[in-house]
Amino acid sequence: MNSPDPHSATYPEPPSPAVSAGAPAGSPGRPFYQRPQGMGIVAVILLVIGGVVAYWLHVRDYESTDDAFIDAHVSRVAPRVAGRVRQVPVDDNQWVEAGALLVEIDPADYEVKRDQAVAAKTEAESRLHEASARQTVATTSLQQAQAETAAADANASNAATDLARIQRLRAQGVASQQEFDNAKTLAKDTAAGLAAAREQVATNEAQVGLAAKQIETAAAAVQSATAALEQAELQLSYTQVRAAEPGRVTHKGVAVGDYVQIGQDLMALVPRDLWVTANFKETQLADIRPGQPVEITVDAFPGKTFAGHVDSVQAGSGARFSLLPPENATGNYVKVVQRVPVKIVFDDPLSGDTPYLLGPGMSVVPWVKVR
Repeated sequence: MNSPDPHSATYPEPPSPAVSAGAPAGSPGRPFYQRPQGMGIVAVILLVIGGVVAYWLHVRDYESTDDAFIDAHVSRVAPRVAGRVRQVPVDDNQWVEAGALLVEIDPADYEVKRDQAVAAKTEAESRLHEASARQTVATTSLQQAQAETAAADANASNAATDLARIQRLRAQGVASQQEFDNAKTLAKDTAAGLAAAREQVATNEAQVGLAAKQIETAAAAVQSATAALEQAELQLSYTQVRAAEPGRVTHKGVAVGDYVQIGQDLMALVPRDLWVTANFKETQLADIRPGQPVEITVDAFPGKTFAGHVDSVQAGSGARFSLLPPENATGNYVKVVQRVPVKIVFDDPLSGDTPYLLGPGMSVVPWVKVR
């Protein structure tokens, strides 16, 4: 028996790639792009790329930030006088008009002060009337004394003239000694009467001057009492704390029976005039201008978009106007991109009965169309 030749032995051929990959025998392999799975993957990739390109083409025309909030000029309500609260006729989140009564403080103490001021003014006016009456009497007496002085002056002048005439006649031996004595006595009496009348005029003038000073003092007292009365009436009116402007009652922290102090924060009024304060990065401000349209979305109301426009850009970063602004001239300096507030106003006024109740502090996302 012959042994087999190792060089002439036959060995099995290796399996084809299709067979080794698990493909059925006799089916040739196809390229990746011709397979259904491959085409699906390619389509998804193309859709994603197209979406990204479309989104970029859309977004490049806008500047946006999520560091934005609704803002308003919130009116703080505080009393101008201290006292016990008697009534609070408003409730939380209630809409009130300008002049509406918000809080009433017990007015009893201030009514007493008002009555005292009225009495003080009445007394001051009475003193002024008395001083005016005294001045009238003194003026009348002065006028009478002046008239009497004029008459006494005339009498004294006539008596002096007669004395001089009789003295000449006596020197000529025509007038008697008795006539001369009588004329001399009359001249002395009229001169004395003139002096007395002049003293009375001086006295009456002093009385008129004194009455004028009394009137001046009394008038000043009346003016002071009037001012005190006005102050008392003002304080009495301050016991009724009223709304300075229309708004919605928020942050109410007062109740009947509370004792409130001057300047104490009782509540706040949020007006309808709202806007958005958007803190954009300083690198986003190059294309932002007043008047550009803005699309505003509010986190609290998804699906609702508000229209607005850029009103203004603050002249300075927000950090510069903070309580403790950074001092870059001291210590180590690290550059940080600053935020600059941009004011965005709503185009459509927000009515009080809108179902979308917006309020200060709500987070929003504005989209400013810059191109």
